[in-house]
Amino acid sequence: MTDRAGTFDGVHRRNLSKILGLVHLDGPLSRARLTAATGLNRSTVASLAAELVDLGLVEERAPDPTNRVGRPSPVVAPHSGVVAIAVNPEVDAVTIAAVALDGTIPARERVEMDDLVTPEQAARLTAEAVARWRAPGGLLADARPIAVGLAVPGLVRASDGLVRFAPHLDWRDAPIRALVEDATGLPAAVGNDASLGAMAEHLFGAGRGVDDLVYLNGGASGIGGGVIVGGALIGGAGGYAGEFGQNRPGIDAPGDRLVPGGVLEDEVSRARLLEVVGLRHADEPALAAAIEAATAGAEASDAPESDASAPVADEIARQRRILGTALANAVNVLNPSVVILGGFLATLAAQDPAALRDAVVAQAMPAAVEDVDLRVAALGEDRLLIGAAEAAFAALLADPMGVEGAA
Repeated sequence: MTDRAGTFDGVHRRNLSKILGLVHLDGPLSRARLTAATGLNRSTVASLAAELVDLGLVEERAPDPTNRVGRPSPVVAPHSGVVAIAVNPEVDAVTIAAVALDGTIPARERVEMDDLVTPEQAARLTAEAVARWRAPGGLLADARPIAVGLAVPGLVRASDGLVRFAPHLDWRDAPIRALVEDATGLPAAVGNDASLGAMAEHLFGAGRGVDDLVYLNGGASGIGGGVIVGGALIGGAGGYAGEFGQNRPGIDAPGDRLVPGGVLEDEVSRARLLEVVGLRHADEPALAAAIEAATAGAEASDAPESDASAPVADEIARQRRILGTALANAVNVLNPSVVILGGFLATLAAQDPAALRDAVVAQAMPAAVEDVDLRVAALGEDRLLIGAAEAAFAALLADPMGVEGAA
C-alpha cells in the first residue's frame, strides 16, 4: 500500500510540475490547451490547476471572451507575485533584479563598482536590495521571493555552486552560494553567466524551439559561451563547458593581433570598444548607442570616415574579423543550426551582419555552415538575469509542492 501511495504521490507531483512548467514557459493557457498539451483529462487538469492556485503559484482567470468555439475554458496564468532574485556580478557593476514567474521584471538596480566586487560584497548588496524591496511600500512588498540565482562570469562547479575561478573578478574557490544564502535567508543557485544566458535564449529568446545552438556572450569580464545540443545545455564533467573566450584565436592579418599569445577575449574586447568611444563605464544599451552614434557620424560625413569615427570603425572591423574566425571554428566542431550573440558581441554583429556572416562562411566547412542562422540575443540586457532566475526557479518548477519561499 505504501508503494502505491508513493507512486501516486510521485505522479501527482510530476503532473503539477507539467502544468506549472507549461504556463511558465508559454504564458497564460486555457485549461483546454493544458489538457491537450499534457494528455491528462479535463477534471485532472482542473484539479491540478486548483491546487497550484492554493499553493499561490498560479491564478485562474475568466475565459477569453473572444474564444467562441466550444465551452469557455478558464485561463491558468503564472502568479506575478512569485519571484526569483537574479544577480550578475561583473567587473564594473553588480546588477540585481527580481524576475517574476510570469517573466516580468518588477525590480532592478545596477550598482556601479569602482573596485572589483568581492563575494562578500555581492552577497551583502543582494541582501540589502531584497530587504529594501520587501519593506512596506517597497517594490516587492507583496511578492514571494523563492530563491536567488547568480550568473557569475567564471568557472562554477556544478555540484555545489563553488566559483572555482572568475579571473576578471579575482575570485578563487568562492563559496558565493553559501554567502548569499546566509545573507538573504533564501536558497541560492549559481551558474556560469554565459551558460545561463544560453538557456534563457533557448527557452524564451532567439533560440526558442531550436535544439542545437551555440551562444556567445560578451560582457565586461570577457567572452563566455553556452552550447545546447539536442535541447539540453552541455555542462561538461565539472560544469565548465563553454569557455570560448579562453581559446587561442586564429588571426590572419598580423596587424589585427594586439596581444601576442592572447586569447579570444583579449582581442575581441568590450574594454577596447569603450576606449575607442571614450567611455569609462557603460551598460549594454549605452555602449551600443555610443558605437551607433560614432559610426552614424562617419556615414553622414562627406569624407569616407571622420577623424573621430575612424578608430571606432577600424576597431569594430578588426574585432569582427577575429570573431568570424572563432564562430567558424565553433560551427565546424558543433554543427549548430543557430549561433546567437549577446552583449557587446551582438553590437558587433549588428553593425554589419552580412560582413560577419561572410567571414564565418569563408572559414567554415560548407556543409556545416550552409544552413546556420546567425542571430543576436532577443532578450537583450535581460538575458543573464532571466537565466539566473531560471536557475533559481528550477527546484520550484521540478516540484511545486516542495518549495516554500520567503514568508
